[in-house]
Amino acid sequence: MPFRTFVALAQRFFTPLTICATLTGCGAVDYDAAPVGEFTGSLFVMWIGEGDDTGSGRFVYVPDQNNPLRFTRGGDPAGVKVIEPEIMYTDGGSIPKQAQLFKGFSPWGYAPAYMVHDWIYVARHCLTDGKPTAREETIKDMTFQDSADLTAEMIKTLIHSQKVSENDVASRVVSGTVAGPASYQRWVIRGACDADRVSEELRREVESALFAPRALVELRPALSTSAAADILPSTPVQREVKLITVIDF
Repeated sequence: MPFRTFVALAQRFFTPLTICATLTGCGAVDYDAAPVGEFTGSLFVMWIGEGDDTGSGRFVYVPDQNNPLRFTRGGDPAGVKVIEPEIMYTDGGSIPKQAQLFKGFSPWGYAPAYMVHDWIYVARHCLTDGKPTAREETIKDMTFQDSADLTAEMIKTLIHSQKVSENDVASRVVSGTVAGPASYQRWVIRGACDADRVSEELRREVESALFAPRALVELRPALSTSAAADILPSTPVQREVKLITVIDF
């Protein structure tokens, strides 16, 4: 191996490990000991074009207005018991990419757990930057280790509820990876709050595209057009919007 390549790899992998060891921030997750919680509600993940010719865009997690995604923790956790993510940009990025390579562990395969985990990181960034929303304030006492334990609990809950198939190896690897150095570096980063925020203008566009009468009836055939019309006034959509995934509990 060329020395330059070795140095690059060392900087990428060993430096985070050194930081983790020095700051005692990284930990381990006992997947077998994780309790089973409960997911309720619905989630939507949208792809939003940037409104130009580049084809670029970003994913946005959108809570169902009438039945938002919530995760109720099992056992007797310290701190917040019920976690309800808010609208945010997302790509499953709070789950390290090496963990996403396992079969069945793409960002959208385990979307409920990924969305909650992503939002916990958004909340941590905004707490660190002194810009939290009222809901983000509810997790102010959550530690990095707590966030990793939470992920193991959510993965086990999805398997228990038969939303995903069991994969013993991947479940444990992903649970452990979110307690590792890459995740810790992302946890303690500063100045990341604003990049995760969805503007009020974009929020209105996304919700209009998703919850407008026609879209609602297509997604929920049992809902009448008149009932859907009462939920949200129509807002002109300026960007390309695509529905990527919908998951109900």
